[in-house]
Amino acid sequence: MPDGLFVGRFQPFHRGHLWSIKFALERVSILYIGVGSADKSHAANNPFTAGERIGMIKTCLNQANVDCRRWLVIPIPDSHSHGTWVTNVQMLVPHFDMVFSNDPLTARLFSENEVQVIPVPLMKRPRYSGTEIRRRIREGSVWENLLPPPIPSIIKETRGVERIMEIGS
Repeated sequence: MPDGLFVGRFQPFHRGHLWSIKFALERVSILYIGVGSADKSHAANNPFTAGERIGMIKTCLNQANVDCRRWLVIPIPDSHSHGTWVTNVQMLVPHFDMVFSNDPLTARLFSENEVQVIPVPLMKRPRYSGTEIRRRIREGSVWENLLPPPIPSIIKETRGVERIMEIGS
């Protein structure tokens, strides 16, 4: 079986991400989970640090009984050039045969580098998105039910709610 890569910002890690990872794991031996924009935090679209996001993913996958021998989380910083981003990813991540992505730019960049791109069916996309979750937190609406069980506690423990409220939209 091939090895794969799934890249996301996970700001925060939500039920849609968990569903996508399970989808990818049905098709690969090992899934590398790339935490994109690893060099970004404390901003409206990227409120959580790479370490916080990695912790969210590890805790969630462990609690969901996803075999830890089949996945590895790797931080991936942004690149200042789209032309070098795939090369940077390939230097950071062990060999992978395919990429799971619905992002048009990500798909194009990997396709241009002759890496197979597998689209991931999205689970209730308007509902399960980091943008929607951060919006709900800012507005004081219910948001916890959009996340797998351990994630709301992690966000509260890291003062993520306060951070999102302070840094704005």
